[in-house]
Amino acid sequence: MIKFIKVEEALPLRNTVLREGRLKPDECRFPSDNLPGNFHLGYFDNDELICIASFHPQSYGEYAGVGYQLRGMATAGGYQGKGAGKQLVEFAKNYLRGRSASYMWCNARQVAVGFYERLGLKIVSPQFDVPGIGPHYVMYVPLDLKAT
Repeated sequence: MIKFIKVEEALPLRNTVLREGRLKPDECRFPSDNLPGNFHLGYFDNDELICIASFHPQSYGEYAGVGYQLRGMATAGGYQGKGAGKQLVEFAKNYLRGRSASYMWCNARQVAVGFYERLGLKIVSPQFDVPGIGPHYVMYVPLDLKAT
């Protein structure tokens, strides 16, 4: 089941999956976590939070309209590759269409590019390095159903 969650609920999974448990959960906050218009989603297996992602209004490059950046997507070990992430992103895309968003984008880790490509996102930047984390690409998907 997918639910809107508070950022505090997402921090432990961000730390475990994205930072390999090297930080305190509170150190896994993003400056965008409390911006107006943002939201955080969680996928629950029974009562266990197994997948998270955060979204905030943020334009990218020359793309017109209202853009939302996906950040901090993480799926707990043992649940990866079983569809929770796909369902969560598809839910977010539909929700953002309802908010009249034009597109969604993210800074995708190199290892996650295939996952995002299967969800319709395209690479729109050269590879770049995030210090301490590794190679990334900017990926983009239009949310107008006529453009997809």
